[in-house]
Amino acid sequence: MTTPNQLLNFINGQWTRSSASEAMTIVNPATAEALTTVPLSPGAEVDAAVQAGQIAFKEWSETPAVDRIQHMFKFKMLLEEHLDEIARIITNECGKTYAESVGEMRRGIENVEVACGIPILMQGYNNEDIARGIDEHMFRQPLGVVAAITPFNFPGMIPLWFLPYALATGNSFILKPSEKVSMSSQKLFELLELAGFPAGVVQLVNGGKETVDALLDHPGVKAISFVGSTPVAKYVYSRATANGKRAQCQGGAKNPVVIMPDADMETTTRIMADSAFGCAGQRCLAASVAITVGSARNNFTEMMADVATSRKVGYGLNEGVQMGPVITQESQSRINGLIEKGAQEGATVLVDGRQKQVDGYENGNWVFPTILDDVNPGSDIAQTEIFGPVLSLMHADNIDSAIELVNNRAFGNMACIFTSNGATARQFRHFADAGNIGINIGVAAPMAFFPFSGWNASFFGDLHAQSRHGVEFYTQTKVVVERWPREWSRQF
Repeated sequence: MTTPNQLLNFINGQWTRSSASEAMTIVNPATAEALTTVPLSPGAEVDAAVQAGQIAFKEWSETPAVDRIQHMFKFKMLLEEHLDEIARIITNECGKTYAESVGEMRRGIENVEVACGIPILMQGYNNEDIARGIDEHMFRQPLGVVAAITPFNFPGMIPLWFLPYALATGNSFILKPSEKVSMSSQKLFELLELAGFPAGVVQLVNGGKETVDALLDHPGVKAISFVGSTPVAKYVYSRATANGKRAQCQGGAKNPVVIMPDADMETTTRIMADSAFGCAGQRCLAASVAITVGSARNNFTEMMADVATSRKVGYGLNEGVQMGPVITQESQSRINGLIEKGAQEGATVLVDGRQKQVDGYENGNWVFPTILDDVNPGSDIAQTEIFGPVLSLMHADNIDSAIELVNNRAFGNMACIFTSNGATARQFRHFADAGNIGINIGVAAPMAFFPFSGWNASFFGDLHAQSRHGVEFYTQTKVVVERWPREWSRQF
């Protein structure tokens, strides 16, 4: 399917049509309607953006922080004014429900708000008289041209994990969004243009692998931010750092949640359903493994099966819909294949979401909520990121065994526990091997003033997205040691 419309790049303050010979069609995952096409921009257009960013950087980096954030204040206001429009774009190209799209943008706007505090956040420090008559200072200065490569599942929020901090600290910024959902970025950049950022300070280059590689290899790009699967995160991190760049690369996840017998089972089940099946399970903080402890097994399994079966699936702009489709037909086929693989490895398909359709939207990429029971912790499916609305159930006799199951995985993005016992919660918080911990929380997503703290194979780098980590990532420290002898001043 093709359409005469094609998304534009935003380079050096101008909307430009790419010279790309190839393009991809963006398709509504629920309706199968072709929405537009996105160009796979060649490396030469990346070079043009980098050169424009380098020219803009000199003036922008010397602009006082209090003046830089005036553009950020205006951008925040524009995001609020256009929230409904952006949310509808996200739902149409990404598939999630309208409420999920609004929630995504709310979390993105929080990052803009935090970045407005950059005059304080990027302050350095100093000491007077480190030796007699000698003072020492530490300043934070921007890096230059930086870039972010963002995924399909949060096309509005994840660019805002990076863009506000990079711009507020004085860098020039280039975004390469996922070619599956580039319409959301197009709208964000229309608002950035209205916010009055100088030409070349913030730019958009659509594309695929060639575009990514051009960013990773270009000597003018000083830092790379990435969110996506672990294999690609490893690739981006390795290639970026081999070229001398800073890199923060968020990878995949297989997030375990422990259910204790003393948990409020009704509340736990409701929260777990939202975590496992929200955004069709296509988020890096989705609960993907539930580990029941002791007598929690029977009640939780029965209640979770009921909630999964009754969840309303459909087009995200329709009233009452609780879950939308997965992003592509390829994703649908891959998820269905992994469900079958789980069954072949001995798991029981307690709730089967395959081979189902939504009336009126028969061509959508539908995978309904699915539960795999008695998943073997040593099986492949127990370690594989499904990235769909599939919850695996395991069982442990006690909290110690449950924590062992939690830590028996390569990923370390999130781990949660549901309990009414403070000592159990504290034990879990301390020993669970993950960077984001939830206590009676199903999605332990940090607020914008905390870093998004993935561990192990879920993250490559040392400084995470958001908050002070973002400020530190996009700045370099300069230490000044100075002496001004009094006798020098007496000469004048």
